[in-house]
Amino acid sequence: MDKDAYQAKLHAQLDQWKAEIDKLQAKSREASADMQIKYQEQIKDLREKRAEMETEYDKIQAASLEAWKDFKTGTDQAWDNMSKAMKSAWSRFS
Repeated sequence: MDKDAYQAKLHAQLDQWKAEIDKLQAKSREASADMQIKYQEQIKDLREKRAEMETEYDKIQAASLEAWKDFKTGTDQAWDNMSKAMKSAWSRFS
């Protein structure tokens, strides 16, 4: 996969994660007070992980065509962590 395709894929995933976090936020408003606290903790964690992904995205976007692959490994790892966190949140609150 070339740099442009990777960036496009990552950008689309960031948008999707934002939408999913927003859905969790909306769902939390319907929960009991105790559950709202759990939702908010999970949402905070997800937003932090998503911010890390945005940082990785920015690194790749700023990198030269030769250097971007050096950032790809770290980005792939952060991507996996974010994906697992999103799956865990949805399974926990579904």
